[in-house]
Amino acid sequence: MSELGSHIEPNERVTFRVLYQDEHLVVVEKPARVVTMPGIGHEHDTLLNGLYARFGDRLRQLGVARDHGLVHRLDRETSGVLAVALSHEAYDGLRARFEQRETRKFYWAVTMKAPREPEGVIRRSIEEVLQRKDRYTSTRTARLSNRGKPALTAYRVLSESDLGAVIEARPVTGRLHQVRVHLASVGAGVLGDDTYGPRRTNDASPRLALHAHRLAFDHPVTGEPIDVRSAWPKDLRSLLKRLDLPRPDLDERDTVSDEGADEVGGDSVGEEEAGVGE
Repeated sequence: MSELGSHIEPNERVTFRVLYQDEHLVVVEKPARVVTMPGIGHEHDTLLNGLYARFGDRLRQLGVARDHGLVHRLDRETSGVLAVALSHEAYDGLRARFEQRETRKFYWAVTMKAPREPEGVIRRSIEEVLQRKDRYTSTRTARLSNRGKPALTAYRVLSESDLGAVIEARPVTGRLHQVRVHLASVGAGVLGDDTYGPRRTNDASPRLALHAHRLAFDHPVTGEPIDVRSAWPKDLRSLLKRLDLPRPDLDERDTVSDEGADEVGGDSVGEEEAGVGE
C-alpha cells in the first residue's frame, strides 16, 4: 500500500458502518463496490476517503509511512469487515499479527455448487499476474501456479440446494483473490465472479457474492481478544431466496475451526494438483 499519496481528501459521502472502535483502532464494514484505497480513477471515492472524513486527524498522523492506518484491504466488489489502525502502536501490532498469520478472517461465499467434499483445506500455490491495460493503468489477477507463493484456505459448506451453495472460507494466507481462486479450483466458483468463475454464472448475482463476515484477533495494544462479526448483506438476501438457501448469519453452528488451520494435516484438497491453472 506504499503507492498511497501523502494527501488524502476527506469525503463524507463515502459511508461505512463502525462495528468496533477504541482509541487505537476501528473495525468497519465496507460496502460492496467501494474501493478500499485511492488509486488511478478512484482518487476521491474510496473507503479511505470516507475514513478521513471521520478519523482524519488520527490517520493523518500515521501518514504514508503507516499506510494511513490500512493494515489490509478488501476487493472493490467484496463487502465486509475491515480493521483500520488509529495509532502507531496499533498499526505496528496489527501488521505483525497479519504477517504472522495470527489474525483470523472468515468469508461467506455463494457458489454455483458445493465442492465434492463438504469441508476441507485447499493447498494450492497462487501467482500474481500483472496485466497492463494502457500506458497508465494495469490490473493484477491471480492464478494457480507452482511458481507462486504457498496459499491455504480452509472451508466448509454451510448449505446447498439444486441451484447453489453457501460456503464459509477461512484464508490462512493472504494471497491476491485467494478465496475466489481456491473455490473456483474445486468447482465452486463464486457467483458474480467474472474473472475466475464460469462465464455462465457471471450474471447469476447482482455483484460478487463474497462477504468478509468475521475478523478475530488479539488487540495489538491491550492483548484483549477482539471478535467482530457482521450480518449477511442486504443486497444479497434476494439471491439466497432465489437459490433456496438459508441466511448463514441465522445459523448457530460454529464457524470454521480457529485452531491451527495453517497446520491442518490429512485434508489436502488440491495438494496433488498444485500446478493446475498455469
